[in-house]
Amino acid sequence: MFKRIIFFALFLPIIVKAQETSKVIHLWENGAPGFEHLKNEKEEAKEYWVKNVHNPSITVYAPEDGKANGVGVLIFPGGGHRLLVIDAEGTDAAKFLNQYGITAFVLKYRMAREPDSPYELGVHAKEDAQRAMRLIRANAKEFGVHEALIGVMGFSAGGEVMHWMAYEDGNTVMNKVDEIDNENAKPTFQIGIYPGPLGVPETIPTDAPPAFVLAANDDECCSEPVFKLLQGYRKAGVPIEAHFYNEGGHGFNMGYRSELNAISKWPDRLGDWLVDTGLGAEKK
Repeated sequence: MFKRIIFFALFLPIIVKAQETSKVIHLWENGAPGFEHLKNEKEEAKEYWVKNVHNPSITVYAPEDGKANGVGVLIFPGGGHRLLVIDAEGTDAAKFLNQYGITAFVLKYRMAREPDSPYELGVHAKEDAQRAMRLIRANAKEFGVHEALIGVMGFSAGGEVMHWMAYEDGNTVMNKVDEIDNENAKPTFQIGIYPGPLGVPETIPTDAPPAFVLAANDDECCSEPVFKLLQGYRKAGVPIEAHFYNEGGHGFNMGYRSELNAISKWPDRLGDWLVDTGLGAEKK
């Protein structure tokens, strides 16, 4: 089924326009539903992280002109729902995907575990993720992507955001605001990098998005969810590729700063999967 979707979509007409690098688009014109009064609250950013997100947005990273292949990936950085590791698990991932012709979208979502947060765990971050997917699909031609070829990628807590949206009905809307909310929010595929345990269903549905998942065996937080997903996907008969590394711990991001050879090269395994599935063009 997965390969048939890709094969069909690649023959759909598409106009790829030149994109502005790091273009920021807010998910709602007037702010998040029910929290419009927080729209103008300033984000807090320092070093590698971002906090205090009240006006959720996507940042668009497009491949070089002429290299886009029509595939899109919405990225959820991790950070324990307290902050967003926006560079190492957002920007770095987006630029990696760009090398394979994929247009990437990094989501700044609302976090429930920040001090005095007004948001609920498993509710508002999921709403942001679903709205971001709908926004991308509603503007697919402008972004140079196929509606049928938009997946998600989540790191750690961002993997939990991914789970919350991947296994549910993509037509369910928490707060319908405009015609964008008529789009389906279910991703075509998913990429989980040491994803957290929240949102992993007891039984994987047969319509689950095909998956690539990865973790280190010594990751006390997030190796078990990958193992559980692998077992569930196999029982459901849904395509999955899983990689377990002997060591590496948690939070090694794209592996660029790791002293372990295997961890530093893990993105190559994702690249192989992207090419083998037809989602990514051969990296030049």
